[in-house]
Amino acid sequence: VQLQASGGGLVQAGGSLRLSCAASGFNFRINSMDWYRQVIGKEREWVGTITSDHSTNFADSVKGRFTMSRDNIRRNLYLQMSDLKPEDTAVYYCHLRLNRDYWGQGTQVTVSS
Repeated sequence: VQLQASGGGLVQAGGSLRLSCAASGFNFRINSMDWYRQVIGKEREWVGTITSDHSTNFADSVKGRFTMSRDNIRRNLYLQMSDLKPEDTAVYYCHLRLNRDYWGQGTQVTVSS
């Protein structure tokens, strides 16, 4: 299993970013996928989940601002982030749970005020 996250960067408050996660080594189409984020010194925080049938669920802190999608042909997972706030600054990870947890390498998102 490999998960490769990308798309992070520096953005001003109110701006938008789209993160991508390229997946390989497992049956992407049938598995739910998640995004998490982590600030140094704090626990990793769940951001949202997309199921195999494209249903999504989000943490209250991002609900209404973030959306998730997936491309089962390209085996890519996406996190569209809008109206970004400084408190969204974190390293963002894509995640898969099979027999164990699999994590991508993380991509840094920094939101300046």
